[in-house]
Amino acid sequence: MNMGKWGVAHVYASYNNVLITITDITGAETISKYTGGMVVRQDKDQSSPYAAMEAARKAVEEAKDKGITKLHVKVRAPGGSKSHSPGPGSQAAIRAFARAGVKIGNIEDVTPIPHDTTKPKGGRRGRRV
Repeated sequence: MNMGKWGVAHVYASYNNVLITITDITGAETISKYTGGMVVRQDKDQSSPYAAMEAARKAVEEAKDKGITKLHVKVRAPGGSKSHSPGPGSQAAIRAFARAGVKIGNIEDVTPIPHDTTKPKGGRRGRRV
């Protein structure tokens, strides 16, 4: 009937890097892990959409070898007292998953949002540039 196993793709997209981890459905067993820094040469490109695409493609290839053909996607931004919006790589990573030929289940945002937070860095008047 419907062959292939489900996995979970955890996409952590900050403005400095992109981390893509593919786990089994429980999230306990890591199947493959790639970061933006593993696929590009220059530090400034780590969080770029291109780096996210390459990392996603490599992660999916590794997962396919281990029998995973369908993915649920969990997108996460830094959150907490930091940025609540995911970086530029998150969209590109999801698009790369689809293009790599895996079926995508549900996409959800798992950014940690505090109910009452710690003080953000930068002091009373914020970061002065």
